[in-house]
Amino acid sequence: MIEYYASCPKGLEQLLAEEITQLGGEFKRETIGGIWFLGGLSVAYRVCLWSRLANKVLLPLVKSSVANDKDLYELIASVPWEDHLSPNGRLWVDFAGTNRFIRNSQFGALKVKDAIVDRIRDRFGVRPSVDKENPNLIINVRLSKGKATVSIDLSGDSLHRRGYRLRQGFAPLKENLAAALLYRCRWPEIAADDGALLDPMCGSGTILIEAAMMAADIAPGLKRSSFAFEHWLNHSNDVWLELREQAQERINLDKIPEIRGYDFNRTVLEAAEFNIAQAGLIGKVRVTAKPLAAFKKPTHKPIDTGLVLTNPPYGERLGDLEQLIPLYRQLGTSLREEFVGWKAGVFTGNPDAAKNMGLRSNKKYKLYNGSIETELLLFDVNETQFVNAPAPEHILTRPSDPYKVTEGAKMLINRLAKNKKQLGKWLKKNDIECYRVYDADMPEYSAAVDIYGDHVHIQEYQAPKSVDEEKVKQRFNDIVAAVKQELQGDESKISIKQRRRNKGKQQYERLNERADRRELMVVEEGGAKFEINLWDYLDTGLFLDHRPVRLKIRELAHGKKFLNLFCYTATASVHAAIGGAKETVSVDLSNTYINWSKRNFELNRLVSKNHRFEQADCVQWLNECREGFDLILLDPPSFSNSKKTETVLDIQRDHVSMINRCMDLLLPGGLLIFSNNLRSFKLDESSLSHFEIEDYTKKSLDPDFARNQKIHNCWLIRNK
Repeated sequence: MIEYYASCPKGLEQLLAEEITQLGGEFKRETIGGIWFLGGLSVAYRVCLWSRLANKVLLPLVKSSVANDKDLYELIASVPWEDHLSPNGRLWVDFAGTNRFIRNSQFGALKVKDAIVDRIRDRFGVRPSVDKENPNLIINVRLSKGKATVSIDLSGDSLHRRGYRLRQGFAPLKENLAAALLYRCRWPEIAADDGALLDPMCGSGTILIEAAMMAADIAPGLKRSSFAFEHWLNHSNDVWLELREQAQERINLDKIPEIRGYDFNRTVLEAAEFNIAQAGLIGKVRVTAKPLAAFKKPTHKPIDTGLVLTNPPYGERLGDLEQLIPLYRQLGTSLREEFVGWKAGVFTGNPDAAKNMGLRSNKKYKLYNGSIETELLLFDVNETQFVNAPAPEHILTRPSDPYKVTEGAKMLINRLAKNKKQLGKWLKKNDIECYRVYDADMPEYSAAVDIYGDHVHIQEYQAPKSVDEEKVKQRFNDIVAAVKQELQGDESKISIKQRRRNKGKQQYERLNERADRRELMVVEEGGAKFEINLWDYLDTGLFLDHRPVRLKIRELAHGKKFLNLFCYTATASVHAAIGGAKETVSVDLSNTYINWSKRNFELNRLVSKNHRFEQADCVQWLNECREGFDLILLDPPSFSNSKKTETVLDIQRDHVSMINRCMDLLLPGGLLIFSNNLRSFKLDESSLSHFEIEDYTKKSLDPDFARNQKIHNCWLIRNK
């Protein structure tokens, strides 16, 4: 019997232990984020192929105390790596953890690599190579509390990546977390009784697809291109092929009951349809564009029972609690009116909002969606569980309209009309559909008003503390009333983001009465298409003030290699690619923005291996980069201390070192475009005097931002 370790998202340990036991493993012990189990090689293969919950399957080789880098080297060198990797093989080291002497993972990984390579070279006279993309062996090393655990990674890429989800929406749910929700809701038993599964806010369809795969007995690992153990020296291919063949024989698509998903957002439904096709489930899983208010039981055939399972938006996406209440009320109303006798599961990061559903949950499970603490609430939908249910007609209404046309609003209407007229010829000449029409032109009415096609985006600036809060509210209501009167009578096409004091991180309210609205839009800029979201985030996905900079990059990019640091949604990279850049690299710490960037490239049919996306801490990535570039855009935030990284960025303090590092990466004749939005920013020209610096700020502002020339700073920097 061999001892293995399987990792999983925090909160799934018990479920994983039960699953691995069913797969033939012998449970040994549980840790936070994983379990230890015993079994033969075939059990490890079976877990890799069949586990719906695990992230990794590791084969531990040795564990020992490590005080410094010398101890680490000696520990690694003591392992008989020649039993696992051929002398001319390829390896990759996955290292995590630090101590006083090993201060970052890159240094730790280097020491591990050196020890392995030296041992094999000393014995055979030939050394293995390092290859991240196609290694024969992945070595996993975890340094914690003074001890290093050295393992062989048998799975390779995380097991939650099944191979079908090639497209995704915002805040996607990982496949193994979706599977855990289904297990907790007892979906396998419901499916066996021919019960249906419905998801009224299905996004890119992960819950639906995982449910269908469970019902049809499809092994989640069958669609993966490969596992790490397939290249391992001790791999038993006969055992593996037999397990795969058995898994193929077990598939029975006829066992899939009714599975349907709905979403208001047609863009994410296109992603869902694509993923459903990739999973081989066309005709078995169906999705339809439908708002939550229209969510009802399907009528095409009698469906007596089933499960409603959904992952509604919560605080990280929509903001304040009070703005989520209508959504949860509507969900509760639909369940009470349409699904009596059914089971329901609501996976939420905002349990307080869920209390407005008018239903009493019969069970709760604490889970984690990434770093967000969440709850899965389970419901038996019957009258005995109905509590404090509001009348349906009051669910999505307001007692009165606060946005009346006052004298102040009339002045704003005149200003909006004047600005529109002044910009009219320029907009038409340059075919611009996204622009700023008002930017706190009247200081007492402090907000930005932006036009996105036929939609309007209103964003309030923070008022001084000396201004009475009630007066701030009234002035903002005047702004909204003026916009409704002059720019857009259809309130459903107005996105309102209003600052309120003392709200901590959630300083914006989302005031649209349609709290379930998550429609995305596609807009054009200079022939490029971009996906924007006016509703769910502080920013929309397109910084309008940087329009001239993006077009400048497009003009300069032909035949160039372009680097976009802090790329956000990679709109500048899209322009570079359209302009003929031979290669683009877009770097951002946020996985949400990296996925958004990829969709922007897909919108413009620019999918290519020459366009690369790196989800990484930009400062760390920049310091480790060894590539050369012809054109670099450095547009960092003013300040950043994300929980995802130990790096604290202060652009005033750090800009000299960042610029110097970018200039190191510039190829001869290259150009750095440095920009930031810190109004108090001062460029340290004396420390950068060895470069040729051109202040490009005025040239980088179009007429719609001429009223506020402090919106950003911009310089063109070249080596002398």
